[in-house]
Amino acid sequence: MAAILSGAKTSTSGLVLAYERANEPFPEVGQLSAVVDSLDRRVAVIEVTEVRIVRLADVDLQHALDEGEGDESVAQWRAGHEEFWHSAEVRAELGAPGFTATDDTLVLAERFRLVRTVGDPGLSPG
Repeated sequence: MAAILSGAKTSTSGLVLAYERANEPFPEVGQLSAVVDSLDRRVAVIEVTEVRIVRLADVDLQHALDEGEGDESVAQWRAGHEEFWHSAEVRAELGAPGFTATDDTLVLAERFRLVRTVGDPGLSPG
């Protein structure tokens, strides 16, 4: 959340498989979303500016850098994401205990911009 508020994070990634298994629609350009803190309070609003589905092998350096996690290479970004995606919790959510990401795994690469933060005019409470 702090990385979004500071402007360091302007992209995020998810497994297409996770969206499919959760029967969740993909984000759409122009969609607004609340950013919440650890107490589930709204702290900001972001707007989706780009949505791409790419092979894991095709995630580019700019996307990795824009996730704001401090990764300096695509390899570093990928290692961190694979560690997360291969966790027991994610595998359980996917209903795939043996899930392993490969070059051909589809990733939803989303870019967004900070629209406003709490205290800005136009941010409705709750």
